[in-house]
Amino acid sequence: MSPAAGGWHVRRWRGPAAALHAEPVPVDAGRSIWLLEAEARALVLGSTQRPVMVDASAALDLGVDIVRRRSGGGVVLVEPATTVWIDVILPAGDPLWDDDVGRAAGWVGRCWQAALASLGVGPTEVHEGALACGPVGRLVCFATVGAGEVTTPERRKVVGISQRRTRHAARFQCAAYTRWEPEPLVRLLGLEGDDRRAVEEAAEGAGHAPEILAAAFLAQLPA
Repeated sequence: MSPAAGGWHVRRWRGPAAALHAEPVPVDAGRSIWLLEAEARALVLGSTQRPVMVDASAALDLGVDIVRRRSGGGVVLVEPATTVWIDVILPAGDPLWDDDVGRAAGWVGRCWQAALASLGVGPTEVHEGALACGPVGRLVCFATVGAGEVTTPERRKVVGISQRRTRHAARFQCAAYTRWEPEPLVRLLGLEGDDRRAVEEAAEGAGHAPEILAAAFLAQLPA
């Protein structure tokens, strides 16, 4: 781990998506940033989703691993070349901590909003309040908007955030894309008609490579 401003420690991980998701949060975790890079394409299911929902032949054709995370929400497609994946570890009791799960990710979203603005991406908004679930929002993460997530004014998601909490820490899992390419998701989930169009129009890419997005986010971390 390397130190960053504000007491944050930054660690870079590379490996299979399943192993990266399964990495436990240390009991004595301090403020940490995990910069994660999957070795291969992966479709990451939410904690309540099952592999049977995925077209196995499409996954084989596309070279996509099927894995599951412990946090909730819909599926996320990880494309190593175009996906920035950052986990933020916040210890319980930290000044940034909020017991309200609905508010807890707000500061993370605002950091992302500032990072995007520093790269000329915007305007963007940080969602507050209840989950705004579109027609396929429970199926696809980027087709719904939760508290703390960053969108365009037209409600296209730019940064997705899920969270997993223990007594000791919160783990905010963040993802954004260089560009939004919905076709693999459409194939993997067998979507047609209105569902297909909803996914195609759900999100927008940030227009920058993962390493540039990550550096911009690190620069916005609060002290």
